[in-house]
Amino acid sequence: MSSSAEKPRLTSLAHGGGCGCKLAPAVLQDLLSEMPKAGPYASLLVGTDTADDAAVWDFDGTTSVIATTDFFMPMVDDPASFGRIAATNAISDVYAMGGTPIFALAIVGMPIDKMDPADIRQILAGGASICAEAGIPVAGGHSIDCPEPVYGLAVIGTCPTAQIRRNDAARPGDSLILTKAIGVGIYSAAIKKQALAPAAYEEMLASTTLLNRIGAELGAENNVHAMTDVTGFGILGHGLEMARGSGVTIRLNASYVPFFAQAAALAQEGFVTGASHRNWKSYGHEVSLPQNMPDWQRHLLTDPQTSGGLLVSVDPAMAQTLIERIKTAGYPRTALVGHVESGPARLIVET
Repeated sequence: MSSSAEKPRLTSLAHGGGCGCKLAPAVLQDLLSEMPKAGPYASLLVGTDTADDAAVWDFDGTTSVIATTDFFMPMVDDPASFGRIAATNAISDVYAMGGTPIFALAIVGMPIDKMDPADIRQILAGGASICAEAGIPVAGGHSIDCPEPVYGLAVIGTCPTAQIRRNDAARPGDSLILTKAIGVGIYSAAIKKQALAPAAYEEMLASTTLLNRIGAELGAENNVHAMTDVTGFGILGHGLEMARGSGVTIRLNASYVPFFAQAAALAQEGFVTGASHRNWKSYGHEVSLPQNMPDWQRHLLTDPQTSGGLLVSVDPAMAQTLIERIKTAGYPRTALVGHVESGPARLIVET
């Protein structure tokens, strides 16, 4: 790219951004339907069976290895911030399993003819800075010349096997805790149209670059039964995955779900991603909404999150204690958002 050329906005180089780029849940489910299951691999504790956050391999009966990968196109225009958000999001999958990351590999695809190399270096530096916060190195990776900018990580972690927390072990009676506010996709849609206020941008950046390291601590708690992170399918989609895997009904109280400060107002103004529509089309038949819930409220619940919080299914007797502990650890928007009950695998929304 010529130094005299005007730099394009980073988000203008991509048709989507963040976890809103994910394939629709129904499409992904269909594509994975014929993938081999664990089968003869007795050491494969977690594969594709329950749409969990990462693969888990029982290494020696005591310690398990966690492996995951996540990458996407930019949802912000600042290169370093894009790198930081993408890295935080990728590492989250290890924390969501109750594990601790040990190293990462970079996944890099950039339109070399359209981007300033200095900006690409800033993306890589942003990702490396988050890895440093997590206490892990970027030990290698792979790069290609790509029509749209893509960045992410493959992350390897470890965990005592007994502390692995899957998304398919929620129990009837459990309380559901969410550790971050919702609204990343809505804010991203506003960024695309240059309509997001600076304070709202900073709110989103603070949330999306906050590591979910509390997941490693929660994995060590016997009262924590199931856990997943809320990303591209929205809280309804990832809650539904937990319900399906666990064979339970999840009841979510929309009035208790924490949202970004401007999320509701922006949703009412029409700042909604295409992924929100795709999400609802994929799984709406398995979700019961209150009568006359307006579309903008539904979009809050189907809103694709990038580097979202953890959805945690816990013994109700310990829920409030854990909420206070999580808040003290640096997640101030943590809230009790619902509960688990016996019944068919579906999700019911209340207000």
